[in-house]
Amino acid sequence: MTNTLFPVFLKTETARFLIVGGGNVGLEKTETLLRQNVNINIKLVATEISSKLKEVLEHNPHIVFYQRPFEDADLHDADFVITATNDTMINAEIKRKANQLKILVNSADQPDLCDFYLGSIVKKGNLKIAISTNGKSPVLARRLREHLEESIPENINESIENLNVFRDQHKGDIKAKLASLNEVTSVLIDKKKSTEKDKNYKSLVFQIAVVFLAVFFGYGLSTVISVTDLNHFASEIPSAFFAMIAVGFFAQIVDGAVGLGYGVTCATSMMLFGIKLPAISGSIHTAEMFSSGISGFSHYKFGNVNKKLLFWLAIPGVVGAVSGALLLIYLGNKYETITYGILASYTMIIGIRLIAIAFRKKIEKKKVNNTGVLGFSGGLLDAFGGGGWGPIVTSTLLAKGRKSKYVVGTVSLAEFFVTLAASITFFVSLGVSHWYIVVGLILGGSLAAPLAAKLAGKLPQRTAILLVAFLVIIFSIRMLFKIL
Repeated sequence: MTNTLFPVFLKTETARFLIVGGGNVGLEKTETLLRQNVNINIKLVATEISSKLKEVLEHNPHIVFYQRPFEDADLHDADFVITATNDTMINAEIKRKANQLKILVNSADQPDLCDFYLGSIVKKGNLKIAISTNGKSPVLARRLREHLEESIPENINESIENLNVFRDQHKGDIKAKLASLNEVTSVLIDKKKSTEKDKNYKSLVFQIAVVFLAVFFGYGLSTVISVTDLNHFASEIPSAFFAMIAVGFFAQIVDGAVGLGYGVTCATSMMLFGIKLPAISGSIHTAEMFSSGISGFSHYKFGNVNKKLLFWLAIPGVVGAVSGALLLIYLGNKYETITYGILASYTMIIGIRLIAIAFRKKIEKKKVNNTGVLGFSGGLLDAFGGGGWGPIVTSTLLAKGRKSKYVVGTVSLAEFFVTLAASITFFVSLGVSHWYIVVGLILGGSLAAPLAAKLAGKLPQRTAILLVAFLVIIFSIRMLFKIL
């Protein structure tokens, strides 16, 4: 079948739509039209109206609806008709009568009864993209819409407005205006090409620098420190250092594959190695401070940070982190067994929450209440348990339907301030007696970083989160049995 569709963008201020059918399809078509214009002229006729559609009608009193069968008179004040009943014969009859009156018809999931299609629509301010598969696969059209919505930056409308001002202020004929606009917007393509060249150049420079530094420091150290001195120094390194390299490596692999779980994985693993409780959290936050700082700065640079949300997460989070660190230092010194039990129970709860995240369906956007309390709780439990800021704060915001890009960006930058506050508190109270743990975690994480980057997105997110959750729960149960 040849694709003969001609895309047209219809102004909806004066268009009148008739929807016949009040089930799920009728609900979907009604919501689709309302997303384009909240004041759009709709008349809905149906013998039965679903409860969800009734809610939509209650919130949009301008929609005229009749709970009765379709009547020929319903076509008299309609410009476009959408049939959404589950009876093909009724849909076909309505189309026949509408076409006699020169009215165009769309029939859900019945291309043969359609004069036009309602494609999947990407809407970003003044930018609007309609996607159609010629009626072959609405699912694919929806997936493409979701991909474009995620890829197109939120501030694209600012660029459109700026270009509109530039066009209006430009003097000259249409040809001159087009030439100027082409020159201005060409940077979008040239920037992509130059970015790829820069990446190749930076990669080459980095590799040369690493080789040079390795040779330089290797030769320099060989003239100052003998092999005997190195052997003696190596014998003085605590055995826990090598265990921490393994823990850091494993935690970074998990975090790279899933996008969260670094702190919880480190905490549960280090408890099994018998590391003292304050040293666990202090080491994790010191090691994580570097990665969260780089990650947060990158998100801020690319515009992924909501400044208002950052304020309400970071400040209460810092207060919570300091409180959690002091609480752990006090409990860790005097009530070690009880604290192990609390931490093991806490990590088990985190594991259960991760399972809930894995099976969570797409949730509509809801208002986030008590953001400061969320930040304080996340900081407190993160410092006290050595991890949990991501599973607690990120999952809560995502569960409220917030856009993942801004949630991850804002939470990542806020995490830097939280980990910094916790690290300073642990440093002032404990000093640097646990340096080998910090260095081991950083070294293990650095070794795993390239492999973790390759794993990112390769493992299905639900599967990866479930694997982390089960590991955390198993470690937590084992720790509880160990202290009982």
